[in-house]
Amino acid sequence: MSATNTLPATQAVVLTGTGLPWRLPLLLAVLFVVIPSLAGEYWLGVILVPWLVLSLAGLGLNLLTGYAGQISLGSGGLMAVGAFGTFLLMLHVPGLPLPAALLPAGLITAAVGFICGIPSDRIKGFYLMVSSLAAQFFLEWLFLRFPWFYNYGGGATISLPSLTILGIDFGSARGRYYLVLTIVVALTWIAANLLRGHVGRNWTAIRDMDTAAAVVGIPVNRYKRLAFAVSAFYLGIAGALWAFAYLGSASVQSFNITRSFQILFIIIIGGMGSLGGSFIGAAFISLLPLGLDTLSQSLFAGHVDAGLLQNIEKVIFGVLIAVFVIKEPDGIARLAALFRARAAIWPLRL
Repeated sequence: MSATNTLPATQAVVLTGTGLPWRLPLLLAVLFVVIPSLAGEYWLGVILVPWLVLSLAGLGLNLLTGYAGQISLGSGGLMAVGAFGTFLLMLHVPGLPLPAALLPAGLITAAVGFICGIPSDRIKGFYLMVSSLAAQFFLEWLFLRFPWFYNYGGGATISLPSLTILGIDFGSARGRYYLVLTIVVALTWIAANLLRGHVGRNWTAIRDMDTAAAVVGIPVNRYKRLAFAVSAFYLGIAGALWAFAYLGSASVQSFNITRSFQILFIIIIGGMGSLGGSFIGAAFISLLPLGLDTLSQSLFAGHVDAGLLQNIEKVIFGVLIAVFVIKEPDGIARLAALFRARAAIWPLRL
């Protein structure tokens, strides 16, 4: 039993991130068939759609921070690039559907992320985090300063017409859920295959010890910038989906520094270096406000001020971040892997 208590972090990541082959069809059946048939419009549009989008954003940051070891606080700004880029593409190319606009918008965001990753050639750690924070503030200023980005509208707000793709209306909560779910599943599959290849192995080597990676011939700077670009691609698509599949419209304030911290909290709580951890952390972030509101309604009959609930939520997040950083840096994903490892050797297991 002592062996399970010292389960390596890498083994925990593998257990949580890949899973058994037979579980994948079952999971897809639950996501595509069971949940839409049981969940109502509220759960699909207000709970599950933002959960999927935040999971995708957490996945993008996890590729950079959890796998490549590069710290970033510019996630919100990169999400804004994806959202505004999608808006401009659909504005200037009439009839362009949202899925067709996502790829070029994601590539534009990847180019911005590549530029933001150039400082990683010379700096790392805290200084790289400050550099990404500067990029976050610069992108916020850029979109507010030049009205062209939001078509000279008021309040730096962008909005899109109804989601109609090939004559099919995806404007309903169920339609938006299927649209976002399909994109998230496809991008998660791509990320999983990317991590299983030489790119993922090189990122992991750089994360563990970049000096040793350089000694064995890995072009460290090139793979660092690649990590920034790929991460930005995922964040850009997540930003576009957040604006047009969840909110319906968005402003620069929708992607401010608070959003960057939220994405960072997702991978810290869920588990850095774990694909599944991104989804776990996003579920926690999405369900905690709902749980607090339900608890307030049941215990205090709704007499607790909404502002107080928000402050309680922030306190809980702060405590959890401190606990996970100190006690379990690999997050809930590692705890789940440890539980599964213990269950696998349980004497009474059938």
